[in-house]
Amino acid sequence: MFDGFDMSKMQDMIQNMQEKAKELEEKSKATTFRVKSGGGLVEVVSNGAGEIVDITIDDSLLEDKDSLQILLISAVNDALKMAEDNKKTQALNMFGGLNPFGNK
Repeated sequence: MFDGFDMSKMQDMIQNMQEKAKELEEKSKATTFRVKSGGGLVEVVSNGAGEIVDITIDDSLLEDKDSLQILLISAVNDALKMAEDNKKTQALNMFGGLNPFGNK
C-alpha cells in the first residue's frame, strides 16, 4: 500500500511546515492593526495574534458610558476580525493558495 513512500520526506515536510507556522506566528505578533470608531473617538490596536495591545479613548466619551461601550465594542471587534483575517491569509499563503478553511 505504501510502496515507494519515503517516510523521511514526510517528516521533513512536516518539520518544514511547523517551522513556517512558528515564523508566521512571530510575524503576526509583530503586525499591528489600528481601528478607529466614532470618528476617531475610540482607537484600538491589536497585534496579528489577536491580542489587544492599546486602547485610546477621547476624554469627551468619559461622561457617556453607553456611547463609550458601543464604540469600544465596535472597535475591538473590528480589530480582532482584522487579525483573524490576517491569520487566514498567511495560512493560505503557507499552503500555496489551497484553502483549508473551506470558504473565502
